[in-house]
Amino acid sequence: MVQHRNTFMVLSDAAGEPFGSAEEAWFWSVQAQDAKAAGARIAAGRGLIQRPCEPGDVLCAVDRLYRRRLLIRDHLHVLVHYGRRLMAPDPARYREQRAHTLWREAFDRLRPVLREKGIVQ
Repeated sequence: MVQHRNTFMVLSDAAGEPFGSAEEAWFWSVQAQDAKAAGARIAAGRGLIQRPCEPGDVLCAVDRLYRRRLLIRDHLHVLVHYGRRLMAPDPARYREQRAHTLWREAFDRLRPVLREKGIVQ
């Protein structure tokens, strides 16, 4: 007799609350990734708000856009730098104007992907 070891874990009946914006999803993913790198144990369904994805899903979407050459390395640098600061570049600051342009371009490409997956409203 063959036993099947594939089991599926149902976290909850609710699909989770989508993020209000792609930027919010990005900041959440960066915070989770930094916490994981610092040694935190990340478990699905343990947060105060159920989300429709894992932090890695947002990172994979960015990676896919990069591999399809819709994002360039400069976009990634800006996303990571300002994602860790938890704030978007300020277009009023002279030194952040180019970063703001790259930030907007990146999210113009990322937003439809996250909407299609149901991660963003």
